[in-house]
Amino acid sequence: MNDINTAHAETTARRLDVIIVGAGFGGMYAVYKFREMGLAIQGFEAGGNVGGVWYWNRYPGARVDLPSIDYSFAFSREIEQEWTWKEQFAAQPELLEYINFVADRLDLRKHIQFNTRVTSAVWIEARKLWRVTTDRGDVCEAPYCIMATGPLSIPKDPEIPGIARFKGELMRAAKWPHHPVSFAGKRVGIIGTGSTGIQIIQEIGPKCGELFVFQRTPSFTMPMRNENLEPGYVAEVKRNYASIREAALNSAVGGVRPQSTRAFFTVTPKQRQVLLEASWQQGGLAMLGTFADLLTNEEANEHVAEFVRGKIGEIVKDPVTAEALKPRGYPIFARRPCLDNTYYETFNLPTVHLKNCLNDKIVEITEKGVRLESGEVELDMLILATGYDGLTGALLAFDVVGRDGRTINQEWKAGARSHLGLMMEGFPNLFMTTGPTGPAALANIIRISEHDVDWIANAMVHMEKHHLAAMEPTVEAEDRWMELVATLAQRTLVSKAKTWYVGANVEGKAQGLTLFTGGFHRYREYCRIAAEGGYQDFTFEPAGELVPA
Repeated sequence: MNDINTAHAETTARRLDVIIVGAGFGGMYAVYKFREMGLAIQGFEAGGNVGGVWYWNRYPGARVDLPSIDYSFAFSREIEQEWTWKEQFAAQPELLEYINFVADRLDLRKHIQFNTRVTSAVWIEARKLWRVTTDRGDVCEAPYCIMATGPLSIPKDPEIPGIARFKGELMRAAKWPHHPVSFAGKRVGIIGTGSTGIQIIQEIGPKCGELFVFQRTPSFTMPMRNENLEPGYVAEVKRNYASIREAALNSAVGGVRPQSTRAFFTVTPKQRQVLLEASWQQGGLAMLGTFADLLTNEEANEHVAEFVRGKIGEIVKDPVTAEALKPRGYPIFARRPCLDNTYYETFNLPTVHLKNCLNDKIVEITEKGVRLESGEVELDMLILATGYDGLTGALLAFDVVGRDGRTINQEWKAGARSHLGLMMEGFPNLFMTTGPTGPAALANIIRISEHDVDWIANAMVHMEKHHLAAMEPTVEAEDRWMELVATLAQRTLVSKAKTWYVGANVEGKAQGLTLFTGGFHRYREYCRIAAEGGYQDFTFEPAGELVPA
């Protein structure tokens, strides 16, 4: 019976050149790139429209933490000139407006099937192609499959018993409703004080009847200093986009954030204080770029951390609350750097209450609210801002079956593995954008996405030119890459915090920093050498005689 079903699927499957999973920035560019190459393509997206994380993340205060002019596509000179950013750090509505503008301008949506979740992708060895099925019954086949699923696309609830019992309004930041939500007069609780939690808290704090912040690990956050962009400045940017993009490509972070070669202890204590104060006043991620060794020198890092703790003490009036908000026990910037407008000031409101869950642990969620060791806090609304199963979660959420029945779930049981964050041994012609062993979350994701799609496109051209049907990295190349990733990880303080970077936020997940921490510019160089060297780290199979459908 299985053989009959398989044969039926082969004859009814829609035949394509490229299947693209995901319609965030990477998926959108992949759709454009491969369409322009004249290939038959089909994109699938679980959401109702383009935008990826910005389609889903509609929570109050959602805003990008990179400059808008930097967090935007670079592949189209026309779009750069036609679109005008309103704010230095765009809010979610403006970001989604931009994303939709790009989709409209390039007519991308007709190639993407929305409200469709891919349930499996299986490599058919005899025919050298991927068969992809969806929850809507689609069956498509193509020699190439692109996983543009992104590093942050699978939300996770906290491992706290009783969530389903709560009778009030339960809101998840990563899947916020599309309709307005009222907080007026309500007792609102929020679990999670990472970047998302910080944005929500400062936004809704003044609007709630009462807000209860359940904090386990406090985050370092610095002032964003956002501002509206003046027309004269926007005109300057548009005239100089080429040099701005070039600077981003050649930087460690894939962006235009200020960076320094100055080591912390090369300047006197008085000069350091002046520089740190200037960075605090400048806002954004300026402080991270003030000194070159903040993520390699623990002593220097602690000096900067103490400077920020001092600022928290100056802003928050209640000394007990201020002390609880001061992060300790991990390096500053080892967790995702956060930016805020009025986060610490929010705790000066008499209606905002910090619950320190390090000292007073959450026991369970009840029908009425959150039960701490000290007692129950009754709530009308509970917001979960507890992040994602980052980096690997999206590819582990469905069945991806490669050569000889090998699955990504099996291969990544001890942690993500790949070569260049782009391909995996045993999974021919399966490509990733912003893959978990590339720079992913540590650099501008749009620059990475564009780079990765261009690299994949060049690899496809190479295969077509040489009449090759299948491509995958060698075991030795994958081993060498993972050794490099591990060696670099040991040199950075990023690995010293329990974060989603290392899988610490998901119970039972393999622990370890599998991100490439050598900088986006060096990553680009490794990828360039791999291609220009004739893809020596990859094995290929000739087209030959393939089994017909």
